[in-house]
Amino acid sequence: MRIPEHLLAHVKLVVTTKLRRHESFMLSWHHADGSGCSSVWLEPSIPLRFVFENVDEPRMDRALLARLAAGANSNAGLILDLDEIHLLAPAVTPSRAPQKSVKQGAQPAA
Repeated sequence: MRIPEHLLAHVKLVVTTKLRRHESFMLSWHHADGSGCSSVWLEPSIPLRFVFENVDEPRMDRALLARLAAGANSNAGLILDLDEIHLLAPAVTPSRAPQKSVKQGAQPAA
């Protein structure tokens, strides 16, 4: 799954906060090609790796963080709806404009 970097930064913050508190939860998403959905169980013992192309961190959107955190705390878990999230434009200042992106996403640690 590829996640836009502005969203990945928010997901990283929510996930690391949950795991730092030793809270396990489900992360789910719908496949972009419409072929179904995937879910992964996240717990503190599972190593994760977040890969970003830009070294500058995007500005955090408090409303998006609150919505993602509420999902992560729910019985259903954190559900990423990329169609809905793509409507959110990344907050970038002119001096921190992103470079052309080739690869984005979160990957499990090797």
